[in-house]
Amino acid sequence: MLGGVSPLLGQGFILKKDIIVEHDEVQDNVVGLGGEIYIKGTVIENAMAFGGTIIVEGKVRGSVVGFGAEIILKPTAEVDGDVVSLGGTIEKEFGSVIGGDTVQFDLESSAGIQKFFKEGLGGVFGMKIIPLLLIIKLFMLFIWFILAVLLAAVFPRPIVYASSQIRTQFWPVFGTGILSIIIFTGLVVFSAFLSLILIGIPILVALVFLGIVIKIFGRVILFHFFGESLSKAFRSKNPSVIGAIILGFILVSFIGFIPIFGSLFYFVLSILGWGSVIRTKFGTKNNIAKVNKEAGA
Repeated sequence: MLGGVSPLLGQGFILKKDIIVEHDEVQDNVVGLGGEIYIKGTVIENAMAFGGTIIVEGKVRGSVVGFGAEIILKPTAEVDGDVVSLGGTIEKEFGSVIGGDTVQFDLESSAGIQKFFKEGLGGVFGMKIIPLLLIIKLFMLFIWFILAVLLAAVFPRPIVYASSQIRTQFWPVFGTGILSIIIFTGLVVFSAFLSLILIGIPILVALVFLGIVIKIFGRVILFHFFGESLSKAFRSKNPSVIGAIILGFILVSFIGFIPIFGSLFYFVLSILGWGSVIRTKFGTKNNIAKVNKEAGA
């Protein structure tokens, strides 16, 4: 059991293979790795499993997310957020309640996708480059989708806060993004020169890793921003964090397929993503201030 308070989330975790949350027990987040998660009590944030099974008999105030996992909702189960399954199954027994959306992607029955991959890869030797590039792009979108859902389940509050800053402080965020990218590029070039004498290699590796983390987190923030904005534009109910991110992912991915404009659109997204992450310190700026205020009280 990993208790305590995470500096990024301000919330605790249980992370292990088999997890049981008893009737009188309350946990913040539970993450299972190939085992069984059995929730009889209450989970304040989210329940997530990579393989294995999630059985909900009690209450989950956040979302239930399974990657190749079996999700079973008992008659007494209450999930305030979304129930999401990627490559797994969802069994909803009569009486169970889901407050958000139910999203399921059955990867095992995707015979059409397997055929598409087979024909596309065969086209490499037939000089069919366009199908191959399309396959690569679709594969990257799939990876982005998994990362987006994962981050939405683990870091909901930082994502929501950082997304709100794009709406209220667009130009400061945009300016911060441009400045951050310029400084980061300069640091990468400088460490690349230092790598010639070996000193800069660890620095260069660390910078590349940091850049990847910022890009991923920033893009997910933008998925939420566009998804929430689209939902409000059509005057629909406020979506959950995962629901907004899925909606934003679909919108951004669709625009990205537009020739030329899609590339320019992604360039602007990169600037806004970097700006939102750097300006809000990965969405923790507001949370840290709140924690300090409560501690002072």
